[in-house]
Amino acid sequence: MPGKIYKKNSDIVTRKIADELFLVPIKGNIADMQRIFTLNPVGQYIWQEIDNRKGLDEIRKGIIERFDVEIEQADSDIREFISELIEADLIRE
Repeated sequence: MPGKIYKKNSDIVTRKIADELFLVPIKGNIADMQRIFTLNPVGQYIWQEIDNRKGLDEIRKGIIERFDVEIEQADSDIREFISELIEADLIRE
């Protein structure tokens, strides 16, 4: 998974309210209000860095620098979050 590059699903709308970032899947022209996702700061960083160009190695490096965590913690956070995004169909390879 470290070298993989992901792309955001184009049917996702993001909204930042106060310090929270919300992901809202859209079906047709209607928001799927049953599936709104709120991201913590690490999740927000990962989401913002997923751009179909950066690999997970580069994103991990940014997490380590920005959040001052060990590589093991950064790897765990990325694996867990990417798995959740894939399961929710919010990103694709």
